[in-house]
Amino acid sequence: MRFAHLSRTPDSDPELFAVEGDRAVSVRDLGESFDTLQDLVAAGPEALARVRDAAAALPEGSGTALDGFAYAPAVLNPPTVLAVGLNYDEHASELSLDNDSGPVLFSLFPNSLNGHGGEVPLPRRLSEEVDYEGELGVIIGTPAKNVAPEEALEHVFGYTVVNDITARNLQFQEPQWCRCKSFDGFTPVGPVVVTADEIPDPQALHLTTDVDGLRVQDSTTEFMIRSVAQLISAISQSLTLLPGTLISTGSPGGAGRSRKPPLYLRPGTEVTVTIEGIGALTSHCTEA
Repeated sequence: MRFAHLSRTPDSDPELFAVEGDRAVSVRDLGESFDTLQDLVAAGPEALARVRDAAAALPEGSGTALDGFAYAPAVLNPPTVLAVGLNYDEHASELSLDNDSGPVLFSLFPNSLNGHGGEVPLPRRLSEEVDYEGELGVIIGTPAKNVAPEEALEHVFGYTVVNDITARNLQFQEPQWCRCKSFDGFTPVGPVVVTADEIPDPQALHLTTDVDGLRVQDSTTEFMIRSVAQLISAISQSLTLLPGTLISTGSPGGAGRSRKPPLYLRPGTEVTVTIEGIGALTSHCTEA
């Protein structure tokens, strides 16, 4: 199944919808009282099964056309957002950063979450070096603590697309990366979350990023240094991954900083990150 947070009007609060093709139906209209994906995930696998059965029972063509909605972040209120840095050799090399010591882990602040089609305000007073990073996002479904890699994917609820936008000058000025990646709107997520049963192998997904129509990243998740299963296992050794946790699993090579001349985001720039089997996440850059 596919889920999205959608707003019926510009002024209305987002609601949780099940998405099928170019149409969507409110989860509340399916008989469940879940306002957000976090509510659904926290309710457990039985709740997802009920929603799936109710959606399958609908007549073909049910729901409302997607073009009548605005997207909110596909993950709205997770317990935490964790990001993994330097999980592709090419990206670590182009930034001249070491990735040999284990997963590079940092958190992203909730104000950074943004939706498909949303505006990314660029803080040009603080950074003229704002960069894109297309990444696979993983949503934890059941608590994971001290899990083995062989069991790790059993704890996954689903997958999404993330653009881990980064102020590069601050990244190289400060010893931690939370601030440089957590400006308002710097973490677009979506357009949907796809449940794990539709992604049998998260290491076999084509990932691309386009900036104003120019293909700047073109890779697959098979080139991750540490697979999704290995990341979940490694992180769970030191903390309990709670249901709804979003993990952004790292970016392949092709960052704007590495291009000659560098390609940084500017007001008016459009960025689209696409991952096979999930969809295309588009962001519009504006002046902060």
